Amino acid sequence: MLNDPLILSSEEGGTPPEGTLAQAPQPPPAPREIWTWRDLLIMLACIPFALLASKIAVLIGYVVLRPFTGWRLNAELVQSETVFLLVQQCVFYVFILGFLVLLARVYHEQPFWRSLGWKRPAARHVAGYLAGGASLALLVSLILFMQPDPQGFPLEKLFNSRTACYAIGAFAIAIAPVVEELVFRGLLFALVERAAGTHLAVVATAVLFAGLHVPEYWPAWNHMLMILVVGLVFSMARGRTGSLAPSIVLHIGYNTLMIASLFFSSQHFRAVGR
Repeated sequence: MLNDPLILSSEEGGTPPEGTLAQAPQPPPAPREIWTWRDLLIMLACIPFALLASKIAVLIGYVVLRPFTGWRLNAELVQSETVFLLVQQCVFYVFILGFLVLLARVYHEQPFWRSLGWKRPAARHVAGYLAGGASLALLVSLILFMQPDPQGFPLEKLFNSRTACYAIGAFAIAIAPVVEELVFRGLLFALVERAAGTHLAVVATAVLFAGLHVPEYWPAWNHMLMILVVGLVFSMARGRTGSLAPSIVLHIGYNTLMIASLFFSSQHFRAVGR
């Protein structure tokens, strides 16, 4: 028994006391995979219900608030008026974000932001990303100025009043960049990168991002091409840094410069629509 290799002596260099069985160290448990294709399919299945719920919520809010605000629009016009459309979009985003948060925190038991690739950037990096987004917007504006599209596109029609312009500006700067980047450079990028690598994730998310904006710019092909280029820049920043933060800040800088240029070129939105 004393020669049994499973019996360790306490006299051999601090080993466990006599009679203790030697056990091989157990490897740490493999990290739980988060954000799977099943998660994406569930989210896509929830989108029609979220769209319907957001429309109903806006209509209910309109009916409840109309006696106190004096709104003169009927229920049909509410669904095409810019401010109400933006409110509906915000409610829709709340449903989508709520679903993603529940998946991360409750099902996957992971921090929401970190699970989607967020890494807190240094202040100097934030300033650089904002400047980079603004520079990208200047370049795109210059290209569009040299190659103007003779046709209008649906997004232009939403800028139909000063109130609508301010509402679109607030939405484009504070809300759209965060939510769009969470979905495209967060969830979708992580899924494609894990399945096919970073290069394909960059291209795929840029194409999908441009596809999201096609209804806004159709048939203005030059605007759609520029959105594809912009999406490629955002996706490359995500792939190069391994963080979601650069694409969000770049997106904010880009939209801010675009809205600011419209603000100053339209006499503080007074000349919009002329």
